[in-house]
Amino acid sequence: MSLDAREAAALGAIDPEAMLEQVLAWSAINSGSRNLPGLERMAACLAEAFAPLGEVRFMDPAPATQMLPTGEVVPLAHGRNLHLAVRPQAPTRVLLTGHYDTVFGAGHPFQRVGWREKGVLNGPGVADMKGGIAVMRAALLALEASPFAASLGYEVVLNADEEVSSPGSTPLLMECAGRVDAGLTFEPALPDGTLAGARPGSGNFSIHLAGRAAHAGREPEKGRNAVVAAADLALRLSALVAADLKVNVARIEGGGPNNIVPDTAVLRVNMRPSNTEAEARARAALDAAMAEVAARHEVEVHRHGGFARPPKPLDESQLRLFRLVKAAGADLGLAIGWREAGGVCDGNNLAATGLAVVDTLGVRGGAIHSSDEYLLTDSLAERAALAALVLMRIARAGFPRSLPPA
Repeated sequence: MSLDAREAAALGAIDPEAMLEQVLAWSAINSGSRNLPGLERMAACLAEAFAPLGEVRFMDPAPATQMLPTGEVVPLAHGRNLHLAVRPQAPTRVLLTGHYDTVFGAGHPFQRVGWREKGVLNGPGVADMKGGIAVMRAALLALEASPFAASLGYEVVLNADEEVSSPGSTPLLMECAGRVDAGLTFEPALPDGTLAGARPGSGNFSIHLAGRAAHAGREPEKGRNAVVAAADLALRLSALVAADLKVNVARIEGGGPNNIVPDTAVLRVNMRPSNTEAEARARAALDAAMAEVAARHEVEVHRHGGFARPPKPLDESQLRLFRLVKAAGADLGLAIGWREAGGVCDGNNLAATGLAVVDTLGVRGGAIHSSDEYLLTDSLAERAALAALVLMRIARAGFPRSLPPA
């Protein structure tokens, strides 16, 4: 299929200068995942920006908890999520998702937006993913300017906690995923436009080890050293690394004065299994290691957290949506490819419901999660055109959620 006059006319509605102005304004607002006031300011801007498409609703986050360095588990607040539903009775429906939180908190030194060079914008969230949200909005406006819009319904979720594994928004995302036919997520593509294909899963764990304090010189034998137990557990978990499982021991918190045997410690660990078998193996190995350390060091061990992102294999159901994106790209003169990615996102969770998802339809950029994060600004209109054309093609031809029986 080649680009026809009706599609071309709709794509003409894309305004790259307006998109750039949005990114500049949005990225000037600190919306770190834990900066609730900043998230509220950002949410208000997004609600206004998406209002021309329909009624934007603010959805409260699901309850969540965190483990403190003391081992106490306490409530953890997250920002509100934005939800928009358009033509819910349409024969084909698509879910579009993005996040407006960033990894840069209010106290982080990286707060300013500036030009690295012509066409290369540096700033917090310019690529990940305030640029992606601008792409999503422009694509939807182009769809609405086309004669195909009436055939396609869609839901939009903009969440406030993706960078911390989406604990407050996953129930909303999963609910929406269950009633649509395809998913488009606007994480950044690689600088050359390559998309993320298969993704590993991810689990974050906080493990509290409770020992017994004692005088380090007079009677250390009466103590049970929680820091040593945590170190032992850290080494055991690090030894689980395999071709299909990454393990990162990120932090040990605990201890105190040198003359006291420490009675408490918390170990923070991330695990990334490539497939469901590796995830099951990691769960069992974690349980076994905790039990062994508890017995050997005579400490109590309690775990908080879990696998929040399931592995996302690139199976045939996923590939048919990738092929649609590739074909749309070809008609725009774009070479679209994909490869395995080490990162995770909401696309993992959406795909776990059986939904076909392409989750890197945002801008081209790089160095995300660092002060060198950048956006290639010519990709704003480019990626908006790609997403808009994909939406128009789905509207025209439909996209059955499930593959037909073999």
